[in-house]
Amino acid sequence: MSDSTGYDVYLFPNAIEALGDAGKPYLKEGQAGTHFSCKDVDTSGILTEMTLDTGDGKEVEVMIPTNMVRMIVSNSNVDGAFGFGRRGATIEPGMAPKD
Repeated sequence: MSDSTGYDVYLFPNAIEALGDAGKPYLKEGQAGTHFSCKDVDTSGILTEMTLDTGDGKEVEVMIPTNMVRMIVSNSNVDGAFGFGRRGATIEPGMAPKD
């Protein structure tokens, strides 16, 4: 994973085909397949809204139907912590968490 913060949005193969030439400038190829690499993603509506960095200091917002999305993966590598617990807090086996 990279040191950047953001998300990789993977699409179904037929979704990539449906986007055609319109999606090509924004899609990237990686080990896990073709995807959008986004700074931010919003899945709260019928469209998945993604904010992409164009590489020249500008941003572009791309919106696609949510049913095209296969998987979204966080590509941030902040501290390796995962889950809903407090960051940096460690709990020894048999100990109750401190409030």
